[in-house]
Amino acid sequence: MQVTSVGHAGFRIDTRAGSILCDPWVNPAYFGSWFPFPDNTGLDWATLGDVDYLYVSHLHKDHFDPDTLRTYVNKDATVLLPDYPVPDLRRALEELGFHRFFETTDSVRHDISGPKGELGVMIIALRAPADGPIGDSGLVVDDGETVAFNMNDARPVDLDVLAADFGHVDVHMLQFSGAIWYPMVYDMPARAKEAFGIQKRQRQMDRCRQYIAQVGATWVVPSAGPPCFLDPELRHLNDDHGDPANIFPDQMVFLDQMRRHGHDRGLLMMPGSTADLTGSQLNSLTHPLPDDEVEAIFTTGKADYIAAYAERMAPVLAAEKARWAPAEGEPLLEPLRARFEPIMLQSDQICDGIGYPVELRMGRETVVIDFPKRVVREPIPDEKFRYGFEIAPELVRTVLRDAEPDWVNTIFLSTRFTAWRVGGYNEYLYTFFKCLTDERVAYADGWFAEAHDDSASITMDGYEFQRRCPHLKADLSKFGVVEGKTLTCNLHGWQWNLETGRCLTTKGHELRSRAL
Repeated sequence: MQVTSVGHAGFRIDTRAGSILCDPWVNPAYFGSWFPFPDNTGLDWATLGDVDYLYVSHLHKDHFDPDTLRTYVNKDATVLLPDYPVPDLRRALEELGFHRFFETTDSVRHDISGPKGELGVMIIALRAPADGPIGDSGLVVDDGETVAFNMNDARPVDLDVLAADFGHVDVHMLQFSGAIWYPMVYDMPARAKEAFGIQKRQRQMDRCRQYIAQVGATWVVPSAGPPCFLDPELRHLNDDHGDPANIFPDQMVFLDQMRRHGHDRGLLMMPGSTADLTGSQLNSLTHPLPDDEVEAIFTTGKADYIAAYAERMAPVLAAEKARWAPAEGEPLLEPLRARFEPIMLQSDQICDGIGYPVELRMGRETVVIDFPKRVVREPIPDEKFRYGFEIAPELVRTVLRDAEPDWVNTIFLSTRFTAWRVGGYNEYLYTFFKCLTDERVAYADGWFAEAHDDSASITMDGYEFQRRCPHLKADLSKFGVVEGKTLTCNLHGWQWNLETGRCLTTKGHELRSRAL
């Protein structure tokens, strides 16, 4: 098996039974904020796209790149389709011309007989509202000789199926770096923001190491990040200036952490790097540049590399910004009312979970998204808010113009906004902004309404508590860390007070717990 990095979370996997292209991303995403790092525009995309199978893990724009898929990828390729409750991904691929789909069943091994032989595949589909834009997934591939697990940025809660259906995993590709806007966009004191950034940076790498330990693969490829920020307004977000609070560490940082924790089989790959494997034997690892030049991109020469990259991509970024809607125009109150109020009327669980009016500032105009009353309105004099956002009006006008169903996957991941809140993170609020269609909000509201079994218990460090995390049902025997009276689930960093069971991260989501 040959595994070739095509940048970020993208890989081409060549097997004896056929070739698979996974998550090819080239063009800037999220209002021109994210670019692949390192630069992958020089790859031979016509050759890379001539494959037997296509796998797109989910609809985040750093995984689903419609221009690249439309222009370069063989439309007769069989799409390995995750088992999602809402068919948005299939529809998006059909619009691009793909017409052959193999519909997988979540966490079930399928043995596909193709013209070049039999290929074992499994897609672990995550279907909670917090998983990507209504879904995220990881792909397992077995060509009868080598097993690869491309987890990208998915966060599976049960990996026992790997050993049961595939035995030993030979190579494991997974996310280790940040893919979020927290804490950078929040209006908070600089010292607090730095402390939260340091905590976030370490926690995401700890989570990655926990997954590595669970899967137990021979070789590990850190991937699916970090993004590169080339806009001068965002250049400070790159981890190229020794900031311990930067949440976007690169592959070399994580490989060093792996070594310090006793794991020396991490592989550094950049776009164009190819690992040739026979089972767990690494036959070769080749790069498109000499090894010292590859390492310099991630270390001593990183800032200069990004500066040169930004200069090359300046026309691309300018063209991206030219597509935005004008900042000036008619007042935004009525368009937002028309967009949000029908969705609010369908989402009792989500609106009640948000529980407060939310302030939305857009240049000179401010509106209030009043979730308790299910209306969008003008602010009341001296009104106070628990949650608020400040977003440039041109971004709001663009997503309204485009009938964008997911502000999280456009505005928020761009980091081109400011947020503030009193108290903890509110999962319901961000779920609302990613579910701006009837299908999505119906599914998400129903998901929150379902009762989940929390009858199984575990004991840890003097406490007994429910085994499944109240957030997304992660196994706390694997992801739980107890420090004093505080339980942290490292899957998403949520915390609980073990004395009271109260969630310290957001309202609701109580934990059943007691001291022993």
